Amino acid sequence: MELQDPVPVGTRFYITSGHLGTIKYVGAVDGTPGIWYGVEWDDPNRGKHDGVKDGRRYFTCLVPNAGSFIRPSKSLNFGVTFLTALSAKYVDEAHDVSDREKIILGSSNRAIEVEAVGFGKVRSKLRDLQRLREVSLDNEKVAFTDTPGQIRRTCPNVRGLDLSTNLLPSWQVVAGITVELPCLERLIPQVESKNRFQAPDSELPATAFEHIVELQLNDTLITWAEFREVVCFMSALRMVELGYNRLTSLSAKSTESVPLIHDLNFDMNELSDWISVASSLSEFVALRRLVLSRNCIRIIPQLSLECSPIQSVQSLALSANRLDNWQDLDRLSQWCPRLESLNLAGNPLTESNELARYSRQYAIAKIPTLLVLDGSAISAKERTDSELFYLSFISQNFSGNDEEICQAHPQWTALCNKHGKPSEVLPRKGDDNKLSNSLINVNVYRCLIRPEKEHRHTGKPTRVRTLPTTKIAVFKLQLMRALELPRSVGRDAIEVWLSMEDGFVELCDDSHDLSWYGIEDESDVFLTVKSTEQ
Repeated sequence: MELQDPVPVGTRFYITSGHLGTIKYVGAVDGTPGIWYGVEWDDPNRGKHDGVKDGRRYFTCLVPNAGSFIRPSKSLNFGVTFLTALSAKYVDEAHDVSDREKIILGSSNRAIEVEAVGFGKVRSKLRDLQRLREVSLDNEKVAFTDTPGQIRRTCPNVRGLDLSTNLLPSWQVVAGITVELPCLERLIPQVESKNRFQAPDSELPATAFEHIVELQLNDTLITWAEFREVVCFMSALRMVELGYNRLTSLSAKSTESVPLIHDLNFDMNELSDWISVASSLSEFVALRRLVLSRNCIRIIPQLSLECSPIQSVQSLALSANRLDNWQDLDRLSQWCPRLESLNLAGNPLTESNELARYSRQYAIAKIPTLLVLDGSAISAKERTDSELFYLSFISQNFSGNDEEICQAHPQWTALCNKHGKPSEVLPRKGDDNKLSNSLINVNVYRCLIRPEKEHRHTGKPTRVRTLPTTKIAVFKLQLMRALELPRSVGRDAIEVWLSMEDGFVELCDDSHDLSWYGIEDESDVFLTVKSTEQ
């Protein structure tokens, strides 16, 4: 669609090479004739500066060095209306309806792409647009709404709408589309930093987002303040994704009430201040699941408030942060007294800390409400073993009275009341009931190919000390750490085989523990990596 000159600042566009951008400045540039557009490219690698030329600032970029100047040109395309894009994808005979099509899964930030076979046949059945329930207009260059009433008459039953990688300039334009979709529950305005919305500069229609339950705003570079401004129009909202937005704080608050959001995802941001994050979420009283993985959190301080602002959280993801002190988990129980599921992998205390090999046992013992750790369920027996192991560790490494021990290990009294003091349940040296005797040594051999029946041990094994109640999923992570496999090798990329008298048995069921497979002290296991990159 062509726009009349001058093009307004904030207009989105794309060029024939496929690059998208936002016009941030229209006017003259010192030392050159004519009109220029100052643009910020969605792909910052295409930029040359951040809006400053020859010492003068003409505009500001959200991402450093993503800007450049271009001349007005007919090669700039400013997008199409919603119904034009819908018709092009779901109706037009001229549309390429090949039998194979690339599909992006969920909000994976384009990390998961699959090839759908026969999708063209499915699309052909959706030409009756009134029957559409799920609409994906990913990369269809949507920039404008249509004449009021047209969208409602054309596709009134849409429940889910994906507007990823488009040219939508503002929430007002999004609202102009969604207000026409009375059944809409799931909205993905973008996925891959291809919609950079301006904050609302006027009231949005009250019914534009009234039924939205799920909202994905990953990689929009939206600020927390802007999100709070928009979310007050979404009274039914329950799930929100705000990943990849370079958020450094959540300190801004709004006078508007917030919906009863159950699930907040801040994956891959730059949040570092635990107290600031928790305090900013105090108004989200229904919050059950909080994702803070791949941020910059270094410490969880003592709770100084009478009541935790995130006390309703039951599932918390803290993987790949910078936690390096086990007392952080003691304090975490104060902040999240109802915590049932925790993701902790990828922190220094589980990877490089001197106690990392026992990280699972310690985490289970320190958080009594925990039912799932790093995606693996905690059985009653594993909890008992972990708590006894932790008690034994404390008794062997700390001296002092109960009060002093409690200062360093807040769960000491509760665990002693539950299991008895270590001196009472773990008798003198040499007693077979001593918990340390429950640990077994497993010999691990690395091999390049799957072991055969006649496979012989080669080289010196790596010894891994663990509990027989350790789940196979956790055991694999222990092996990966012990063998120092690169992080690019995932748990699903390794195969582990138990050496038996008559051959080998693959440890393929991650839900079973070592004892179920008959692994005991001095058992030999062989590990192979399926990936070619070893």
